[in-house]
Amino acid sequence: MQFEPRATRNDIVGRLHNSEAFNYGVETWEAYKRGGLSKDLVEEQKKVQEADLLIFQFPLFWFNMPAILKGWMDRVLVQGFAYDLSKAYDGGLLQGKLSLFSFTTGGTKEKYAIRGDIRYLLWPMQHGIMHFCGVKVLEPHICYAPAFVSEEKRKEMLTAWTQRLKTLWKEEPIDCSPDWYFK
Repeated sequence: MQFEPRATRNDIVGRLHNSEAFNYGVETWEAYKRGGLSKDLVEEQKKVQEADLLIFQFPLFWFNMPAILKGWMDRVLVQGFAYDLSKAYDGGLLQGKLSLFSFTTGGTKEKYAIRGDIRYLLWPMQHGIMHFCGVKVLEPHICYAPAFVSEEKRKEMLTAWTQRLKTLWKEEPIDCSPDWYFK
């Protein structure tokens, strides 16, 4: 796709709402309302609108999603399209959609357990982005350290993913704001 992850003035077609003080969030919100977002953003937003399920597949990088994926979210999930401050979480603008974070890690499950529950790393992504926009979140799919396991174990990981995809529509969304996050 050659998607450009950096948010810039080029994301707004035509006039700025406030040419004296550029504020990306305000400018993209105003551009969205008047149909003035760049073509690449409109195309990505159409994909999101048409989707029932958003699967984000990525390698966990520095305990987060890679910059290109974060840039996609920053640029595509703009106010007015994905959220409105008065309509967030269960009332978010992308209600009726499901999301799933499927990722690989560089470390083993045991290494992540030493650092605490991996769900803490996912909270900003699952709750702070997806749930904020009204999207229901499925349990993440995690493949720990595939680069360091046997070929047989990698095949098992692929088989498990294949099997999960077959039954995904039967899964219940997780609670993105459980008590354990705040203990």
